[in-house]
Amino acid sequence: MMTYRFAAQVTLIEQNDGAVILKQIPLCVLRVNQACARLLKAVRDGGPVANIPENSVLFDQLVSRGFLEQVQTVPEAPQRYPFVSVIIPVRDRENELGRCLGSLSALDYPTERLEVIVVDDGSRDNSAGYAKKWGAKVVTSGAEGAGPAAARNCGAAAAKGEILAFIDSDCTASKEWLRQLVPFFDDSTLAAVGGKVAGISQASALDRYEDVMSSLCLGEHPRLAGKGADTFYLPSCNLLVKKDAFLDLNGFAPTMQVGEDVDLCWRMRDNGRRIAYMPGGTVFHQHRNQLGAFMSRRFFYGTSEEVLQRLHPNRKKQMVVPPLLAGLLLVFLSIPWTGFAGVLLAGIMIVMESRGLKNKTKKMGVNLGLFQLMRARLRTLVSLWYYLSFHLVRYYLIMMIVIAILQPLFIPVLLLMLGCAVMVDFRVKKVQLPFLSFLFFYILEQISYGLGVFRGCVKGMNFRSYVVELRRHMAEPV
Repeated sequence: MMTYRFAAQVTLIEQNDGAVILKQIPLCVLRVNQACARLLKAVRDGGPVANIPENSVLFDQLVSRGFLEQVQTVPEAPQRYPFVSVIIPVRDRENELGRCLGSLSALDYPTERLEVIVVDDGSRDNSAGYAKKWGAKVVTSGAEGAGPAAARNCGAAAAKGEILAFIDSDCTASKEWLRQLVPFFDDSTLAAVGGKVAGISQASALDRYEDVMSSLCLGEHPRLAGKGADTFYLPSCNLLVKKDAFLDLNGFAPTMQVGEDVDLCWRMRDNGRRIAYMPGGTVFHQHRNQLGAFMSRRFFYGTSEEVLQRLHPNRKKQMVVPPLLAGLLLVFLSIPWTGFAGVLLAGIMIVMESRGLKNKTKKMGVNLGLFQLMRARLRTLVSLWYYLSFHLVRYYLIMMIVIAILQPLFIPVLLLMLGCAVMVDFRVKKVQLPFLSFLFFYILEQISYGLGVFRGCVKGMNFRSYVVELRRHMAEPV
């Protein structure tokens, strides 16, 4: 179901006592022992690799460091189709629900192995009636506006399926949704699988922005994750979960109004279960394409950070800031004020650090050129500046704007940070928008999300969302 391959510009250098993995961009060298070297050689040569938990953990670690890539292979149709219960929470969305149920009626999945459950969360319209017309089983949440988490739990309690497939009422499913995702559960280590979330419409500029920049969009590359302190999760609008794993964890936290999918996925992973994202099995989501609704939603998402930080204190925000690189970055940023002296000092620091790295890599059996190492350091500086800029823009943009108004000397710093974050995201995400339109929506998003984070922290009297754990080193970086 999932195979691995070497990432672009990664090579394996075999040695007597093991091997060294060399990644060119960003430049990174990692020494591995003989057992690991044998596995990596099999991956490189396309040979068989035993599908055992120990190998999966190793490969997942190498994927997280950028040495390997996961490759999704389209599974064959299973000999036995597991029974699937599709669960849809709804409140006052009869039109959207009808569209969702219409898409489910066209699923390419055996109807005798499928049930659709609509959980009415106190609707005042005819949502329940629409559901019955489409042949869905209708249950109630037992309240008026209990929230999607509590409603989904009610649906799970009434479900007969061994797999629970969650989708939202403002979504439609692709014909292949279940057929493409369900077979991945042949991997007994997986507790949950999520597919791609795309936008229903591409009509407006905001539709196109949301299609790529929404937090529901996880990209085009598959990903597997087990235990770990990272923040990877699967959105609940396209989430398939083994029922026994769901019930073992008591389902979604019923009192959470936002972030309940993040919390569930993190609890799964903390309990030793693995989750996977596969960019197939697409669900189409009706994104908020009016400015007010767009900003309100981002604000709402931001309020979840305080609760999630309180429930999962082990998942701290982390940022690797090596002291030498931080000092070099400061020298580069000071060049507009220091002029030629700053350029000269930066050049000397780059050369000296690169020579030190050249000696270090040579001892590991890798001979790299000085100019190659200098280019690698400059790329690393740009990456470091982006991550610092993105974090500051995400959480402190309003504060930085106020500082710039009160102290105009800070304006160049603000423009450098915002410009770096915007330019990198615009280029990487490949949004089909003019740059100025992207910039406009980007700034509104960061302001809205930042205000939501602040509101959540004030409400919970807990400001750990703003705390970043600075680390000096990554694993064997150069």
